[in-house]
Amino acid sequence: MTNLAKTVVLGLAVLLASSAFASNKGTLLVGESFVINGQQLSPGEYQVRWDGTGSTVEVSFLKNNKEVAKTSAKVVAVDKAYNSDSALLDRSSGKATISELRFAGKKFALDITPAEKAEMSGGK
Repeated sequence: MTNLAKTVVLGLAVLLASSAFASNKGTLLVGESFVINGQQLSPGEYQVRWDGTGSTVEVSFLKNNKEVAKTSAKVVAVDKAYNSDSALLDRSSGKATISELRFAGKKFALDITPAEKAEMSGGK
């Protein structure tokens, strides 16, 4: 009976760990070239993963399971969960940069601030 209990506990631990990992990723389909943290990426489908706790997380952009860009983002709570994964593009610099990421079923967005603006406003 104790072997069965250990197996059930181990199975639940694996299930919880995998569901927690699944909640920190999304898919992003971008129809034009865009810039992330100074790096230009081509149009296409990307997996987006974020790691961290608290209000700031590290965001990775993957294409074909290979990391192609990384940046930091601020977690911003929203009132209503989003219906689909999407991104807001900022074209004010003349290039399309992602300013915010939104994920289906999540009641938060990831606000991506360019590193140079974050350093100026952070006072560091």
